[in-house]
Amino acid sequence: MSRRYGKGMYHAAALYREIFKKGSTSFAKTIEFSRSPSLAVQLAGDLRLPSCRIIATQEEEGVLKFASALADDRTIESVIIPARGRTTLCVSSQVGCRMGCRFCATGEMGYVRNLTVEEIVWQVHAARFKLNRRVDNIVFMGMGEPLDNLANVTGAVRVIGDQRGFDMAPSHITVSTAGHADGIRDLAALNIRKLRLAVSLNASNDELRTRLMPINQRYPLSRIKQELLAFPVEKGGVIFIEYVLLEGINDSREDAIGLARYLTGLPVRVNVIAFNPSGSNIYTAPGEENVRRFCGWLAGEKLFVRLRRSRGQAIMAACGQLGSAALGGEEKL
Repeated sequence: MSRRYGKGMYHAAALYREIFKKGSTSFAKTIEFSRSPSLAVQLAGDLRLPSCRIIATQEEEGVLKFASALADDRTIESVIIPARGRTTLCVSSQVGCRMGCRFCATGEMGYVRNLTVEEIVWQVHAARFKLNRRVDNIVFMGMGEPLDNLANVTGAVRVIGDQRGFDMAPSHITVSTAGHADGIRDLAALNIRKLRLAVSLNASNDELRTRLMPINQRYPLSRIKQELLAFPVEKGGVIFIEYVLLEGINDSREDAIGLARYLTGLPVRVNVIAFNPSGSNIYTAPGEENVRRFCGWLAGEKLFVRLRRSRGQAIMAACGQLGSAALGGEEKL
């Protein structure tokens, strides 16, 4: 844009810094434009930022969910989660999702479209500068399958990580997937050092996983493990395995042993998440005692396991609760 007005990278860097590091579109007081304040005013007027706006916020115990309307009036949701001196922003990558996971509200929506790089970055910008919240970590665990929109997700990761702007290291960014094996392979090939990967597994056998997650028909467990074995992990790093616990479905001792066997040879940490009810879902969450017992079984199999406490359930902001069928489309796997 600066070239259009006869300026170069020096002034372009100033625009970038003000927008992404400071959240400002007023450039007149910057050192770079001190000799041409009228141009700074003109640039601010001509600047075309994404036509996104926050249309609703809900908060429960510090967890803040915000809904954003996009230029085509579609809606996405994002969640700000403070914990232990750091704050995590959960961002969406698509309007809806075509994966159709049976325990996920976004999966019930169906797929509408991919988010653009700008719409993904908007969520970070909105959290920091519209809602004035500190953001230390970003997880692509909102609406959509990130690896089904790989080009735009990785484009956003690069913008978010740029030192001239948000300056968030890839080690503070996690990309989650329902098991899109081709996407895992392609993400690995991009070699974005220290970017973290999470895989929503939820079953250790193909029969059950296909019932819960239709993507397993296309990418069975054997193919997923093949790509995970090849995925570059920094020394001391792990791949996160997400396991949503469903009462009477995937919470038995046999399920725990099967999961441990499947994960043999992989540098993983298992995050166990009790199911969060949503929409017309037929599943229920196990009781606290059953959840702890399952975690104990995994630990007994020498797995690094963590019980992830869900927050924001009352405002439908917890894992698997974002989105609504009323917002979505029809395309599913």
